[in-house]
Amino acid sequence: MNNYEEALTWIHGRLRTGIKPGLERMEYIMSRLNHPERRVRAVHIGGTNGKGSTTAMLRSILTEAGFETGTFTSPYIEQFNERISVNGTPISDEEITLLAGKIKTIADEMEDLEIGGPSEFEIITAMAFYYFAYVHPVDIVLFEVGLGGRLDSTNIVHPILSIITTIGMDHLQFLGDTIEKIAGEKAGIIKSGIPVITAVEQPEALCVIAEKAAEKKAALYEYGHDFTGAWTASLETGEQFDFVSAYSTRPSLQTGLVGLHQVQNASMAVMAADYLRMYYSFLIEDEHIKSGLEKAAWPGRFETLSRRPLVIADGAHNEEGVAALVKTIGQRFPDRYITILFAAMRDKPLDRMIGLLKESADKVFLAPFDFPRAARTQDYEQFQSETVQIAQSYQAAIQSFQQNAFKQDVLIITGSLYFISNVKKDMKTILSK
Repeated sequence: MNNYEEALTWIHGRLRTGIKPGLERMEYIMSRLNHPERRVRAVHIGGTNGKGSTTAMLRSILTEAGFETGTFTSPYIEQFNERISVNGTPISDEEITLLAGKIKTIADEMEDLEIGGPSEFEIITAMAFYYFAYVHPVDIVLFEVGLGGRLDSTNIVHPILSIITTIGMDHLQFLGDTIEKIAGEKAGIIKSGIPVITAVEQPEALCVIAEKAAEKKAALYEYGHDFTGAWTASLETGEQFDFVSAYSTRPSLQTGLVGLHQVQNASMAVMAADYLRMYYSFLIEDEHIKSGLEKAAWPGRFETLSRRPLVIADGAHNEEGVAALVKTIGQRFPDRYITILFAAMRDKPLDRMIGLLKESADKVFLAPFDFPRAARTQDYEQFQSETVQIAQSYQAAIQSFQQNAFKQDVLIITGSLYFISNVKKDMKTILSK
């Protein structure tokens, strides 16, 4: 690889291979790289929703405690490099170029093998393992699952702790069409003897996870049973809650992320920190947990893009995410005029997602945007009504809101994280017009 642009072009060019579940290609790459996955101390984080927020909060706690903390997350919101970060800082363009060149040599030789060449996600995952093992070793790495768990590229790692946040009906074409099947795929990250923390609520899903944990002789810590977070107040910058577990009692903690569901995510992060403190001698003090939670930030999660007028972005990219957003809107803005700008992938349950949004908004605009899997104008036409309209463009819809909004008006931009990424890139230009 000669430069960063060439590296990105090659990486994104692998999108043509599509999603390729399975671990055989990752195992081949790891063997050729002298098994970097065996040299990292990791926490593996899976689930349908809440992975990114939980990762952000646990990273912030560990960073506050003085541990150099790596993260591997997806998708990116502002810059590709943020997918591989140290203490929240994305790695450099030069490091991306170095890593891509290292993996390309192996990827090229795989094209002639029966297993075939790697997908884009497999390449980026391999880059992360190699980076944290050999280029920039860190104290601990938080690996976020990409899709599912059992056959996800990240599942070659043998972590010291696993987290399964929530389970919902998403990616049905890959994970199965029942909550039990999806739970089985998510539970695939549970390793022998490695404890797992979860906030899964559905009894049928929890049963699958408990059975897998018992089979693997892995201790299971359940939200609402072994640890809990009791919401006490909503503050301007987050939620206040009381945390209780067998390891600690922590009153009046505050999240840096807005939304009632963030109490659950924060509780998993605190439980994970307590576990690392108790069983792996991580020196994490009470003030590290408190300040870490308050300082935690995660782009595109009820993020304020503009205060006058008030514009908020939230990546509610599936039905469960939309339901959580609707609950937060009702709790935060009960007397405000709400306009929602929404764009999603066409394989999502658009009818149910738009139906939920209509309940919390005075006006909903549906916005096509430039992405291969994004819903188009024709996908939205059936949902048009007096309160639901198709936007000419998301840029025009935001500009119109900015020019015509009253003091009490709120614009919520939501849907696909790829859409949120596009909006954030354009936001300065849009608001300056």
